[in-house]
Amino acid sequence: MPTLAGQVAIVTGSSSGIGAATATRLAAEGAAVVVNSSSSVEAGERVAASLPNAVYVQASVADEVACRRLVASTIERFGRLDILVNNAGTTTVIAHADLDAVTDEIFHRILDTNLLGTWYLTRAALPHLKQSSAGVVVNVTSMAGLRPTGSSIPYAVSKAALNHLTRLLAKVSGPVRINAVAPGLVRTPWTSDWGPFHTAVAEEAPLARSATAEDIADAIYGVIISRYMTGEIVLVDGGLSLVR
Repeated sequence: MPTLAGQVAIVTGSSSGIGAATATRLAAEGAAVVVNSSSSVEAGERVAASLPNAVYVQASVADEVACRRLVASTIERFGRLDILVNNAGTTTVIAHADLDAVTDEIFHRILDTNLLGTWYLTRAALPHLKQSSAGVVVNVTSMAGLRPTGSSIPYAVSKAALNHLTRLLAKVSGPVRINAVAPGLVRTPWTSDWGPFHTAVAEEAPLARSATAEDIADAIYGVIISRYMTGEIVLVDGGLSLVR
């Protein structure tokens, strides 16, 4: 029997990259999956169509009403919710020293998606997750939320806040388990043109490469099935933080 047989998962931002790999992994373990994106509708529908028991729902997590609709659509379609993977995120690449390039619009957009989106969707999902005997939330944060690095200051700040939100929600949401996976650099469509960064990681990290989306999906799955873990931030960076 697959590990997650009979369970239902929402994976946000799952039309490509880490989200698509996670949706695929959870489906392989027997879960029914709600695939989601804010705008890449055709890609999201393709991911859902490739899975044995999945549906695509378009929703921007930055919109609280859309988050409630995403949860309601899941319950309407599958009748339950056991797993929430808050993967949707955004950034703008800005050198940290270029403070004047960080506009209010950029800061608000990143916080609205990366932080408030997770807050909105988790809050909407928790009543249903608490009805499951294995309710679990995994937030996808970043190494940039743990160390002074990342694609921009607003991005790093949003992920640091998300790490703390993870711990705070875990404290009050039991028996639902709430944890986070914090990747280092990952090869995704988002970072496909970040060649020098991938090279630098390959030269410095003990595992001598940047991560694949499947590497992070493996970590997310591992956290999901860790039945006595809550409030933890799991760093998955190939050992880069050991040397940098």
